[in-house]
Amino acid sequence: METTKTVYCHKLKKEAKALSKPPFPGPLGEEIFEKISEEAWKAWLTQQTILINEHRLSLVDAKARAFLQEEMKKFLFSENYDTPSGYVPPSPV
Repeated sequence: METTKTVYCHKLKKEAKALSKPPFPGPLGEEIFEKISEEAWKAWLTQQTILINEHRLSLVDAKARAFLQEEMKKFLFSENYDTPSGYVPPSPV
């Protein structure tokens, strides 16, 4: 019988399904693994895509990667994160 590991998610402020492994190596990846749920991580991936598209970021650019890492920290661990001005989410079809 498989049990689902949970974590108290810092972003969602509730107990939720944990990530199966750290999203990337290093201390920040470990912190995310220990404090952020799978649901919140998926929300970040959606937010990251919005930021890449709206700011026309190139991931080969070190400044763009640094910007995304800072925005990821803000999105996951605080309430103050970037939403591009003028962004309108697509309407459900």
